[in-house]
Amino acid sequence: MRNNVLNAMTVDVEDFFHVSAFESIITPDKWHEYQPRVDANTKRLLDLFAKHDIKSTFFVLGWVAERYPELIKEIHKQGHEVASHGYAHRRASEQTRAEFTADVLRSKNHLEDLLGEKLVGYRAPSFSIGYTNEWAFEVLAELGFKYSSSTYPVKHDLYGTPDWPRFAYNRAEGIVEIPIPTLKLMGKQVPIGGGGYFRLYPYWFAKFLVNQYLQTEKQPYSFYFHPWEIDPNQPRVKGASFKSKFRHYLNLDKMENRLENLMNDFNWGTIRQVYNIDS
Repeated sequence: MRNNVLNAMTVDVEDFFHVSAFESIITPDKWHEYQPRVDANTKRLLDLFAKHDIKSTFFVLGWVAERYPELIKEIHKQGHEVASHGYAHRRASEQTRAEFTADVLRSKNHLEDLLGEKLVGYRAPSFSIGYTNEWAFEVLAELGFKYSSSTYPVKHDLYGTPDWPRFAYNRAEGIVEIPIPTLKLMGKQVPIGGGGYFRLYPYWFAKFLVNQYLQTEKQPYSFYFHPWEIDPNQPRVKGASFKSKFRHYLNLDKMENRLENLMNDFNWGTIRQVYNIDS
């Protein structure tokens, strides 16, 4: 039986050469050496969402928005929520407060000028707001954001705040934080929010985890993924570690079919709809 809870579908709009897994070998000054695929992949996602009558929140990288303004306008035109993913996909935990402010503001200003309306949502690259940079929430509030979805309460080598709240909550800085979902199994917090973990598990197990979360936690679920995850023919990056390649390329050929199953099995909307975020 299909669960009737409205859950949040989210897309981090970035290209395959932007990801943190490859940042040690593909620095921003080398991005121009790669042929972008984000425009075509995101349009495929728009078609998929339209087929299933689903609205999503698109966290758009400013670098992408500057190069594909018509794509961002089309996302907005089709009734999806546009939010910020920063400008240059640099982890918030690796920036000073001034650098972070400049990065987020550049993205926010460009997207707002493009769409003619205020943005209310932000997601840090690689969920990189944590113990060492809580000041980032102050910056986001100062810049006028209403919510963030920038923390993942798990242990991970690139991110993680395992002892922070697991559900949406109001921060003292004046912003709502919406953590990526986890499920408590055998005393551990299991990451179930999407991305590589969704590609790792067989679909039946991923579906089981989401249903367990909805039934036991009585909270809406939010899912994230990237346009490059439905692109099994993307170029293979040379020189990356085995772990990075495994994370990035695992089951890309199965992702689109799994997404369709996920769209059929659960109800989906934007973050603003699901969490009642005002403009």
